[in-house]
Amino acid sequence: MAPASDSAITKTVEPIKVTVTGAAGNIAYALLWRVAHGDVFGPEQPVELTLLEIEPAARAAEGTAMELGDSALPLLRNVNVSTDQTKAFEGANAAFLIGAKPRGKGESRADLLEANGRIFIEQGRAINDGAADDVRVLVVGNPANNNAYIASKAAPDVPAEHFNALMRLDHNRTLSNLSQKFGINSEEFSKVVVWGNHADTQFPDLTYAEVHGKKLIDRIDQDWYTEELIPRVAHRGAEIIDVRGKSSAASAASAAVDHMRDWVQGTKGRWTTAAVPSTGEYGVDEGLVFGFPVVGVDGRWQVIDDLDINEFQRPRIDANIEALRAEAKVADGLF
Repeated sequence: MAPASDSAITKTVEPIKVTVTGAAGNIAYALLWRVAHGDVFGPEQPVELTLLEIEPAARAAEGTAMELGDSALPLLRNVNVSTDQTKAFEGANAAFLIGAKPRGKGESRADLLEANGRIFIEQGRAINDGAADDVRVLVVGNPANNNAYIASKAAPDVPAEHFNALMRLDHNRTLSNLSQKFGINSEEFSKVVVWGNHADTQFPDLTYAEVHGKKLIDRIDQDWYTEELIPRVAHRGAEIIDVRGKSSAASAASAAVDHMRDWVQGTKGRWTTAAVPSTGEYGVDEGLVFGFPVVGVDGRWQVIDDLDINEFQRPRIDANIEALRAEAKVADGLF
């Protein structure tokens, strides 16, 4: 595979090829229409979708493809359904890796890491061998950070920065909690970040946050921040399962749309959170896929790398580093 370009995906009359795994699932069902409607790549950019599923779910994916066709979406040029990973990623400019094995009864997190590791090694190899030079891969399936680490390691010809994991959902959940707390629209908050791993250790950080240009931390009740906000964001997925009886789907799909759109089209200087491969920022081991404060510029993420870290932040960031080191050790053993 040729070296990947650092430029953004070019908007042309040619359709962008988008591969979505786990295509018969609820997250994909909430995602696909938004991609096909232009919410990611823009209102004038045609797309071609490939829905990748395992054999038992292929018929359901065919039904989804039928519905997409019935929607008569102007930007949607074609929908393919495949159970062949090699074919599914051929020529892909963007990929949403949603399909993953959930933790089974009695399974440890290490068991989950190993089971998903095998899936994402295969997908990484298929991306390496067949995807377009400008491919951008967003891993949604959990454990997302480690799955992205594995897929990237299995794709040595694709620059590591082209593999991300979804932490925009955690970022959006933090904004939602702030909006409800202060009665202010979520878009009015800026410089919010969620550090680390999409897991219990994640750290929603308000140290730099602003609202209407003024520091937010001075208006925050510390007990609410540490005892309610941080754990609630970290455990929101479990809370939704308890209330809804199912895991997050539409909110995860919406966050995936937000992430890929901002990756491709940029954030115009606005901070967001993306889990990207570390190059050593803030003491994070190089290669770990870690949630950082970022801005999107010219089709790439730029980590905000000159922030002062205080005694409140440091141990919380370090807890995520340690957790991801342990996960990477399991992952490395699969190669």
